Amino acid sequence: MEADAGISKVALIIKSIAHPIRLKILCILLEGEQSVGEIHSHFSSTYANTSQHLQKLGNMGLLRGEKRANFIYYSIQDHRIQEVVRLLKKLYCHESQDSTKRKKK
Repeated sequence: MEADAGISKVALIIKSIAHPIRLKILCILLEGEQSVGEIHSHFSSTYANTSQHLQKLGNMGLLRGEKRANFIYYSIQDHRIQEVVRLLKKLYCHESQDSTKRKKK
């Protein structure tokens, strides 16, 4: 039964990173720590929407938020998620860029 609990936790983590905005946030944070405003600048959604997605990732234990003065800076807390996101980015993001280049020729 302990294995089932581990599988359930992994399923919740996968579900939480499966949302396009949350996955993009993780991709952005692969480059290093950023403030909410810096992260939000990559999206056309509202600031509140970006904050909600950051909160969801934080609640799952995937992000660490650190308040400095009037800003909150986020970074990826779980190194395993960094590895997963790097692998997904390598396997799929470069593929879509390559197929776009091929279509333009």
